[in-house]
Amino acid sequence: MTEIDKHVGLFTEISKLINESRQRVAITVNSEISLLYWHIGKRINDDILQNKRAEYGKQIVYTLSKQLTLEFGKGWSEKQLRHCLYAVETFPDLEIFSALRRELSWSHIKTLIYIKDELISTSL
Repeated sequence: MTEIDKHVGLFTEISKLINESRQRVAITVNSEISLLYWHIGKRINDDILQNKRAEYGKQIVYTLSKQLTLEFGKGWSEKQLRHCLYAVETFPDLEIFSALRRELSWSHIKTLIYIKDELISTSL
């Protein structure tokens, strides 16, 4: 084996390590973001809306969205906050949601929360 071959092998092995680590980081970040969104939905639902969909709730979500966007940048639209609320409505049990967030991306979870099939809802 030549010196060049050794370096190519080293590069390949290190590249593989980097890519595997990136994948694990992406999975961890997605899982934590999903958990954050669930907790935000839970907090809005329990502490502010008190499990009701009153008209004033729309104004609260609107105002909160604007405040969060000013503080943390884009990504905190009213629509996003509604996704958080629907996630809690669909999966009110944190243990069940936690199992899902470890296996599915937030995009997948958002797709699931809008399915209105009783068979799916009761089996989850």
